[in-house]
Amino acid sequence: MVYLSEKDCDSNDVSISEDVIMHPIDGTLDLHTFRPNDIHSLIPEYLNECRRSGINRVRIIHGKGSGKLRKGVQDLLKKIPEVRKYMDAPSHEGGWGASIVFL
Repeated sequence: MVYLSEKDCDSNDVSISEDVIMHPIDGTLDLHTFRPNDIHSLIPEYLNECRRSGINRVRIIHGKGSGKLRKGVQDLLKKIPEVRKYMDAPSHEGGWGASIVFL
């Protein structure tokens, strides 16, 4: 689980315990429920937890929109040493609305 403060998330898709959000580590991170400014701490933490859980392929859903969040996610992925490579998801997994990350 990735633990975040309650202010970092506004989705009913995760469990809330007091001021902490528990987000399951299942290899898919949907950023629609988070603020764009949160990706700089959230993504490295999530990827680290995936690695610790033996998950080496992660799908990050950032949406299509203007492409600004996609660019921010992929710029961040370039800086994370544990990321072997990343690419836009295949069409059946969201196309350019998601990134596939290999750890």
